[in-house]
Amino acid sequence: MSTWHSILESRQITIDEQGYSHSTASVNPALSITPLTHLGLFSVTGPDAEKFLQGQISCDMRDISNGFSRLASHNNVKGSMISLSRVMPAEGGYWLRTNRQTLSPAQTALNKYMMFSKADSKDISDTVVGLGIQGSNAATALAALSSELPAETDQFAELEGGILIKVAGERYELWLEQAQAEAALNLLSEDASLTGSESWLLSEIEQGIPSLTPDTLETFIPQMTNLQVFEGVSFRKGCYTGQEIITRLQHRGKLKRPMFRLSVQSDTAPVAGTVLATAARASVGNVVCSAPCGDGEYQLLAVMLKDVFDDEAQSIHLETQEGPQLERLELPYTLDPELFEAKR
Repeated sequence: MSTWHSILESRQITIDEQGYSHSTASVNPALSITPLTHLGLFSVTGPDAEKFLQGQISCDMRDISNGFSRLASHNNVKGSMISLSRVMPAEGGYWLRTNRQTLSPAQTALNKYMMFSKADSKDISDTVVGLGIQGSNAATALAALSSELPAETDQFAELEGGILIKVAGERYELWLEQAQAEAALNLLSEDASLTGSESWLLSEIEQGIPSLTPDTLETFIPQMTNLQVFEGVSFRKGCYTGQEIITRLQHRGKLKRPMFRLSVQSDTAPVAGTVLATAARASVGNVVCSAPCGDGEYQLLAVMLKDVFDDEAQSIHLETQEGPQLERLELPYTLDPELFEAKR
């Protein structure tokens, strides 16, 4: 057991085998703190770190130099997502934050292209740890850590030993070396509830932010998970792996399967990759991620046929045509209608 996990367990936070944190505390709408143990970091450092990543991942690395952290995918040559990370600056290069279960394949996939660059990568998940801070008092509480808080979504403030990022909603990601993280937790938790990973996953789903798991790797093209909404796909930078397919879809193709938000009453959590069905069709989409939001109720993001989601006369079901019926929910953003129009 890591020292960080021991610290959390002393505060009645338990960690399961997949790295997800669990707590009996309910979310405090004013201030809740979630240990982001289900996420991990690896670094990409060296003289060629920016150039290397610019040629591999989907975001524009120049945005990082301009004060913004970005979501970004690393794609195979067919444009499908090998990994999904949040990119942030670090000493000598960058940190890439991703689902802990996909961190090793994400790092390995990038390393394949790194041999001809003056860059190196390292898993730093045991030395740099994350806290998710959310609620109406989040900014006030974080003022104790930094006199200049990031104001816009995806802006960051560099701190001693780490970084603070403003993410969508009244939420922040705080990534710090372990000693600083323990001090920050002691300072912030006085008036906060300490919640498990599921509360943070739910807040991500409510903001329409995708995540990938081992079950959905190399399944979706970035636009299918609405990544362009978050500046996670750049159409103005040069070539990167999979760029030809991704750009062709944007400028010459028609997106048939974007990502939507839904809810369902179910005895078990909808697993990533689970099929969605209608009475007429056995498969109209797949679950991206899910999180509990009440007694037996789950919210989820799913990549599915737009014409089926838009047609409210068609009921959508989980797993099979006889499975639990899903309820359509709104996303907090609007998708570009041109994505759904034939370009030729």
